[in-house]
Amino acid sequence: MTELKDTERELQHFRLRLVVAGAFVFVCFGLLASRFWFLQVANHDAYAARAEQNRISVVPITPHRGIVVDRNGTLLARNYSAYTLEITPSKVSKLEETIDQLSEIVQIDARDRRRFRQLMAESRRFESLPIRTRLTDEEVARFAAQAYRFPGVEIRARLLRHYPQGEAAAHVIGYIGRISQRDIARLEEEGRIANYRGTDYIGKEGLEKYYEEVLHGKTGVEEVEVTATGRPVRTLSRTPPVPGKNLILSIDLELQKIAEAAFGDRRGALVAIEPATGDILAFVSRPSFDPNLFVDGIDVESWKALNESPDRPLINRPLYGTYPIGSTYKPFMALAGLELGKRTFTGTMYDPGYFEFGNRRYRNAGERAYGHIDMKRALEVSSDTYFYALAADLGVDAIHDFMKPFGFGQITGIDLAGEKTGILPSTAWKRRAYSKPEQQRWYAGETISIGVGQGYNSFTLLQLAQATSVLANDGVYMKPHLVKALQDSATGEQTLTVPRESYRIPLNPENVRLIKQAMASVTKSGTAARAFAGAPYVAAGKTGTAQVYSLRSGERYNHNRVDERLRDHALFMAFAPLEQPRIAVALIVENAGWGATVAAPIARQVFDYWLLGKRPGDPPSDEAPRSMEASGD
Repeated sequence: MTELKDTERELQHFRLRLVVAGAFVFVCFGLLASRFWFLQVANHDAYAARAEQNRISVVPITPHRGIVVDRNGTLLARNYSAYTLEITPSKVSKLEETIDQLSEIVQIDARDRRRFRQLMAESRRFESLPIRTRLTDEEVARFAAQAYRFPGVEIRARLLRHYPQGEAAAHVIGYIGRISQRDIARLEEEGRIANYRGTDYIGKEGLEKYYEEVLHGKTGVEEVEVTATGRPVRTLSRTPPVPGKNLILSIDLELQKIAEAAFGDRRGALVAIEPATGDILAFVSRPSFDPNLFVDGIDVESWKALNESPDRPLINRPLYGTYPIGSTYKPFMALAGLELGKRTFTGTMYDPGYFEFGNRRYRNAGERAYGHIDMKRALEVSSDTYFYALAADLGVDAIHDFMKPFGFGQITGIDLAGEKTGILPSTAWKRRAYSKPEQQRWYAGETISIGVGQGYNSFTLLQLAQATSVLANDGVYMKPHLVKALQDSATGEQTLTVPRESYRIPLNPENVRLIKQAMASVTKSGTAARAFAGAPYVAAGKTGTAQVYSLRSGERYNHNRVDERLRDHALFMAFAPLEQPRIAVALIVENAGWGATVAAPIARQVFDYWLLGKRPGDPPSDEAPRSMEASGD
């Protein structure tokens, strides 16, 4: 009996275990079924898309960057295909050892190593960085045979940028460089980062930077089916990239080179403009640099040489440099005197060699006395006394209001980033510029030096060139520009960047004509006569000399005894021909002394080439030199 009860109890336990096990199995199958339903039904679309993404690789296609040519079609910036040897630092355990081993196969010099270290400091470790560019076919073959030894190292075919003219117009064209973290942050902020997938370079300076969006184009994409190991099988779809537009510059490369060569080893700047269009024909900043140094990443030694040079070759002088423009301001002052009724063209005054105001004497350059002079004579010999008196009669605010439309102390809007405003002084400007009440007050004596382009006056060479162009164009303001047209690289269609005038300054045509005639006398019998002797065209211009530092009371300036970098700047502004101007020029030669002897001859070379096709060294003209009279500037 006891045994029967034990058997029944065990049978009950077995049945219970069987029920529990069955329930457990049922629950498990229920969970599997519900999970299956969740994956295959509820989230079918999402997981199908993820599976498709694992099967399909989206590859960006980098667009061809637009090229840059001068107004005659000469190449200034181009693309070329080349092989680069690249290392991804995060995939290489012993970087220096790997580079040493690579140097046994492919030539890697010290400069390549320095540049690579510089790129590493500026980039993320998982980025592929070039250690050698422009590999030869033989070098590519040698590495390919031993590529298995170098995980994290590969050869890539890339489009590289080249500037075939070297230093010529370097400050205009600028350069590209590798995209930095700062560039990425800016692109993300602007919502343009997607268009730079697969792109390693971006415009850093000059037109390459200003027209980056135009030059870059639009990145294409290619959908490629790949295996589990990532090997491509076939192309599923392709959206081709849109190449960037080409830049057709207003610059004439030959004129640019002649102007640059005319400076020799001297520092300075020159801007030449076509008055009728605003086309900038030459844009010179000396000394210059080779933009090709920056494309692959400049090495430390080259950067140090450029950045620490006392001549500051990286500074774009026409755009960033601000200077007192000296006597080149006088034609505009004379026109202000006529337009505002403070002077007549034939009215005379006596010039004893100085102008007295209060207890101070403001002297002519060289302390020359010119006696009785009218406006034409004052411009011809560059009488400071005449313009000291005119400035006192006009007042600083009237001078400011008259000069502003010509572009002095204003942003011209040129197609380069970072243009300086300069200073066109006024009583309101001084109140803004200074904090102390005694400094904010404008004193009448401060106006005197304004009349001869000194004092608080501080303008860029670009502003002086633009004002000269506006004067030559009878008050019509054409926005100055370096890019004449944008060209569609596929169709060749061109779009002008400045199709029309900005505005017109309401000037009396007779007053403008009289000032132009007086400026012509400067090149015929005045301060610039020697530089323009024998010219078969009539140029209208004005020489200038600007002080770098203020002389102490009773001190006399001696060019030969002053430190070279404290010597006066030499300036010149002019346009030609007189009747229908085709070119307007402004230039400065830093610390060179008299504008008549140093700056004006450079302008003569520029005019001779542009108007006559004559180059330096060509046979001289048979025409006899005109008479001339020496003077202060």
